[in-house]
Amino acid sequence: MNDDLIRLSPSEFDYLAKLLYERFGIHLGEQKKVLMAGRLSKRLRELGLPDFSRYIEFLESDRTGAELTELVNRITTNHSFFFREPEHFDFLTGTVLPGLEGAMRKQLNYPLRIWSAGCATGEEVYSIGMLLREYYGQRIRSIDYGLLATDISLAALKEAEAGVYSGGKLRDLPAGYRMSHFRQETEDSFAISDDIRRMVLFKRLNLMSGTFPMRGQFDAVFCRNVMIYFDQESRDRAVRSIYRCVKPGGFFFIGHSESLKKDDCPFSYVKPAVYRKGDD
Repeated sequence: MNDDLIRLSPSEFDYLAKLLYERFGIHLGEQKKVLMAGRLSKRLRELGLPDFSRYIEFLESDRTGAELTELVNRITTNHSFFFREPEHFDFLTGTVLPGLEGAMRKQLNYPLRIWSAGCATGEEVYSIGMLLREYYGQRIRSIDYGLLATDISLAALKEAEAGVYSGGKLRDLPAGYRMSHFRQETEDSFAISDDIRRMVLFKRLNLMSGTFPMRGQFDAVFCRNVMIYFDQESRDRAVRSIYRCVKPGGFFFIGHSESLKKDDCPFSYVKPAVYRKGDD
């Protein structure tokens, strides 16, 4: 084992894994033991703790919940980049937005709402924001739109709100988007434009909380590569909760490496990683 890792016993791993599952629905099998030790060893050193036994004691004594938040920040990964899995963005502009034109004509100030659930460091929701700007052009000024982005990680949300990214994150941007929607900060650092950043509301949300404090329903929900951390029970629970937040006829996007059970899934299958809520 790497000398930099602090030893994590089976019972200590079981305790931490159970805590993450019960509070956040994150399922970590035995094969994730080394990953956990690797991501938390640095945290123990920061706290001046010699072993995981003392770290567990520290967690249990922390009544503020701050260290529990730090724990989930360290365990969850937030790897993303702009326009990841581009088929979904093509579907958004080719099917979802055109399909809403009728509703917008019928209802003045139709509330167009899109939710990025598990937004990580913001690349997904900012990709959506850029697409809305490009699709509607000047017309967007007259549209009642809202983009909500949520994540369980406060560290990820802080990065997302700052909106500054390395050049590698921008590698799949459509032509012209870097010049139109970013400003260069350093040689390899780019900030999302203020116009795009102001389109998004960022909030912390645990998908295992059961009920979500949403004011209305959404035309589309992106929850991609989030449920890979969940077991089947947690996945079903999250999907049911999200279903209640989708407008009739609205769409639900998951990661291409994920799938939903056909037997009891409330959404209807549209195509790989795309589902739809039936019209009421």
